[in-house]
Amino acid sequence: MGDLSILENRLGYHFKDRTLLKTALTHKSSKQPYNNERLEFLGDAVLDLIVGEYLYHKFPTVSEGELSKLRASLVNEKGFEQLARLIDLGEYIYLSLAEENNNGRQKPSILSNAFEALIGAVYLESGLKEATKISLKLLEKAYPKIDLETVFKDYKTTLQEITQAHMGVTPQYVVTGSSGPDHQKEFVIMVKINNREIAQAKGKSKKEAQQEAAKQAIEKLKRELR
Repeated sequence: MGDLSILENRLGYHFKDRTLLKTALTHKSSKQPYNNERLEFLGDAVLDLIVGEYLYHKFPTVSEGELSKLRASLVNEKGFEQLARLIDLGEYIYLSLAEENNNGRQKPSILSNAFEALIGAVYLESGLKEATKISLKLLEKAYPKIDLETVFKDYKTTLQEITQAHMGVTPQYVVTGSSGPDHQKEFVIMVKINNREIAQAKGKSKKEAQQEAAKQAIEKLKRELR
């Protein structure tokens, strides 16, 4: 376990209630009479609001649908894991010996959950303003250039990583149809893996349809690979 004051320095926030901090860092495996699951629940809602408001002001002309996609690409396990790693949060989590030996300090889910719990704890002790200041400082450090291109999740890349790791193949994208006038065309794209149709999606461009088809394929493969 690292020195908690070092973590607080990295966070830029010092807890008045040390018990609250320790609770935020306590994984359920540690078998203490308390753990960070309730704070994680709270922190998830707080971060959803913080990031949503941030994007609302940052992109005043972007539609609700695009804002939702942007927020979803930041408010998720991978996004919070990245923020947790910026402050080396894994060093400070209380785990069982078994979870420790199972490389628990590096597990994305444990890191992400602990980060949510930590922000939930800051919110409880000092309110939304302080939680926002900490969260956005880390967010802007993780994403120096936040815009639709750099933040939006590249599902095609992720799908290719999954298929190459598990099957040794690359996905194929096939245009199966299009409709509408030239200025308002809609494309239908099918994604195939090993000549098997995995998903099909529509989009206002081929790129958009490919991304949506890849997203659906990832969800389907994750269920199959469990």
